[in-house]
Amino acid sequence: MKVEQLYTGCLAEAAYYIESNGEAAIIDPLRETKPYTELAEKNGAEIKYILETHFHADFVSGHLDLAKKTGGTIVFGPTAVPSFDAHIAVDGEELRLGNVVIKVLHTPGHTMESSTFLLIDENGKDHALFTGDTLFIGDVGRPDLAVRNNLSKEDLAGYLYDSLQNKIMPLADDVIVYPGHGAGSACGKNMSPETVSTLGIQRKLNYALRPDLNKEQFIKEVTEGLVEPPQYFPKDVGMNKNGYASIDEVIASGTRPFTAEEFLIVWDSTNALVLDTRSKDIFPKAFIPGSVFIGIEDKFAPWAGALIHDMQQPILIIADEGREEEVVIRLARVGYDNTLGYLKAGIPAWKNAGNETDKIEEITAVHFEELYHTNPDTIHILDVRKESEFNAQHLVAAENFPLDFINRNMSMLNKSHKYYVHCAGGYRSLIASSILKSRGFHKVVNILGGFIALSETSLAKTNYTQQRTML
Repeated sequence: MKVEQLYTGCLAEAAYYIESNGEAAIIDPLRETKPYTELAEKNGAEIKYILETHFHADFVSGHLDLAKKTGGTIVFGPTAVPSFDAHIAVDGEELRLGNVVIKVLHTPGHTMESSTFLLIDENGKDHALFTGDTLFIGDVGRPDLAVRNNLSKEDLAGYLYDSLQNKIMPLADDVIVYPGHGAGSACGKNMSPETVSTLGIQRKLNYALRPDLNKEQFIKEVTEGLVEPPQYFPKDVGMNKNGYASIDEVIASGTRPFTAEEFLIVWDSTNALVLDTRSKDIFPKAFIPGSVFIGIEDKFAPWAGALIHDMQQPILIIADEGREEEVVIRLARVGYDNTLGYLKAGIPAWKNAGNETDKIEEITAVHFEELYHTNPDTIHILDVRKESEFNAQHLVAAENFPLDFINRNMSMLNKSHKYYVHCAGGYRSLIASSILKSRGFHKVVNILGGFIALSETSLAKTNYTQQRTML
């Protein structure tokens, strides 16, 4: 028996490969199929099952393409109603995989079809539990993503409590817990950085599994402090439930190279978004006017999903040479399939064709400190971190303007003002600065190093608070 976790840091997502006696099962695969087919081929195994713990909201699963390419059976838990052929398992159903068994446990709460998969080894012993978004390390799945007219987040939290108590807690302490996500995912609120644990450890450390926590208290705790989910979540659920284009077609379209002249023609004829994915150290020095920066080096896909509201938006790509396909795949993971191609040879080719470039002014935290002390009353500071980060610690003079909701709140800003923008370390603030630039806010300055660098200046001593200041 072999179990392998395939963890993707950008999405904080874990897929799993289980193999026994030449047969393999994949749990919650990402959009691209190669990692799973190549792993099975390397091990001389045939993919028999593609197991889905639920209809995912934060990424588009690769179940459809993987099933077409391997002949594997897609399996969902009870109550799932997909728009394609799949095996809908009953609670407690056992799936034979080589010499082992995978038992389906219906664990509604995160969503109503949510299920966990219990791996029983060759000797009939419970070995591991693949919990999807039901149980995380240090947390449980949020119960507000599948709310509908007849089902509140409190209702879902109640189902989740019952699922944990009746299906998971009776298992032995040494059962390994393999969750669907780790720290950084928006599918929970208190995940640990670890991506594997045991049920015994979780009984001791996971707040939601405390023995003294009754149902009413559990519902209160898991529903408190939930922030609004990213806008693309329900759209990804729809794709996972109803189907999507082949990843091969998406890659073929998105990796078409365009000369600068061709790029301009396509841009003009499609009203595409020009998405610049280069390093945050390179982008501000020279970029195509009107383009938006979301660097591939960080949480690229989640930020693309949060900020690009139209899932059908045509997208033209600026990327470092050799990373074009990676950009296309990572966009497709969150449902953005309408990539049209990329600028061949990048910004140098754009300049050589006689086209203009723009830039974003950047200053160090030390330089900003000097400016602030010179004339603090005329300085406009935008702190684009999340509200929880801002509430913990911030500059008193700063206005909280979370990047997550920049499109919604743009009307709050004044184009005649000069805005100094910062986040924690500089990635989010550059995204925000590029969006502001693209919307006609030309007096934008990005503070290098963000709040981390600012906290090392005198501003941290003279203009610093641990409570939110209403401005």
